[in-house]
Amino acid sequence: MLGEGLDTVSLDELARCVRGADYGEVFLERSESASVRFEDSRVEDLAAATERGAGLRFLRRRGQGAGPQVETRQGSANSLAPGEALRLRAALLGPGPVPEPVSLSPELAWRVPVRTDPRSIPLDDKIALLKRLDRAVRSGFPHIRQVTLAYGEGRKEVLLVNSEGAHCAAARTAVLLSVNVVAEKDGRLQTGQAVLGGLKGYELIEDQRPLAAAKAAAARALAKLDAPKARAGEMTVVISARAGGTLIHEAVGHSLEADLVQEGTSPAYQGKIGQRVAPENITIIDDPTMPCSRGSFAFDDEGVPARPTVLVRDGVLVDYLYDRVSALKGDRASNGHGRRESFQCRPIPRMSNLYIAPGRDDPKEILRSLQAGILVTRMGGGQVNTATGEFVFEVDEGYWVEDGVVRHLVRDANLMGVGSETLAAIDRVGWDIGWGIGTCGKDGQGVPVSDGMPTIRIPDMLIGGQS
Repeated sequence: MLGEGLDTVSLDELARCVRGADYGEVFLERSESASVRFEDSRVEDLAAATERGAGLRFLRRRGQGAGPQVETRQGSANSLAPGEALRLRAALLGPGPVPEPVSLSPELAWRVPVRTDPRSIPLDDKIALLKRLDRAVRSGFPHIRQVTLAYGEGRKEVLLVNSEGAHCAAARTAVLLSVNVVAEKDGRLQTGQAVLGGLKGYELIEDQRPLAAAKAAAARALAKLDAPKARAGEMTVVISARAGGTLIHEAVGHSLEADLVQEGTSPAYQGKIGQRVAPENITIIDDPTMPCSRGSFAFDDEGVPARPTVLVRDGVLVDYLYDRVSALKGDRASNGHGRRESFQCRPIPRMSNLYIAPGRDDPKEILRSLQAGILVTRMGGGQVNTATGEFVFEVDEGYWVEDGVVRHLVRDANLMGVGSETLAAIDRVGWDIGWGIGTCGKDGQGVPVSDGMPTIRIPDMLIGGQS
């Protein structure tokens, strides 16, 4: 069996404890994490944690036809001791004879390839890297008020057995480095950010990329200090592939998660399967099988093998993101998007690596077509109301464009709109693609994701800025 410390529980015990309902699963996990936060040229916070435990869940479908309900019984234990899973089963289903084990399929094992295990790198070396980045920014750029650097690493090993006979094991290692720079001049404050991360080992940050990212973040913050404020109003917007897919993830992706659709909190897409929701040049895919991407996995946290899921094909809505509960309610099979933060959490429909597929337009021609408007090259933070689709996103880096020529940098710009309306308004799609990474929050759970998008043009979009 793949894994360190998960073989304390026998497969026979796991195969017995999942019987007793329409569906049962046991999810074993051992995880390690460590992080360093470096601010004001010193270590502000150090953290390390190890978790191990088991989660057990049973599902029963109640009712037939439209609107069936799913009864869920779930519990967890911070232990991987022999007999713990069966004790947890008795607590959930009541005492009784131990059932016969389900027949398990051959193990489906998946391990993230790692060249340099981050656990093998001394903590002092990681702190030294952050010090070098801090020193390079402060000595190489004027007007720097604050530099915040955060390094994180994690390794998670899981073993899942379910009543359908799935026998899945995975070991994933991830590294993340974020940079936030604040510059100040004449009382004005501007920020610049950069993030590096993925399903890789320490090799991800052993080259010159961290230094380049830190310098780029500082340069953006400084450049915005002297940039004029963005003009407010409705105008044409071009979002570069370099900006990543934050817009499609936040403004559209959550609205395609099946639980929100079934709850009625995604009215823009509820009941729209087979209907046109975007122009013909728009195809949206969620693909957890992409190698080394931050949101990738070989099987979801309910044992469903991963595969690409086309959500919108040539502008037509063709699917939602399902976990087992929403699939049972929809009287269909899950398409492998049940994800959980840990063994203590319930799986829910989540994105993995969501993107708009590249189109046929030349990105340079898209820019040249912009007569007067904003070119967005980096997205910042934002807020989205998933019930209405309304969003507000900060522009971390954007430029004013006239007659197809970039004129100057702008600051304090915001993109505002409604996700479904913005998606429907896209009229040009480039053949390029760029990616962003993050941790997606939903129902109190965070999971790693990435999102991608080609260069696109939106003819009329509301920009928040200076009147």
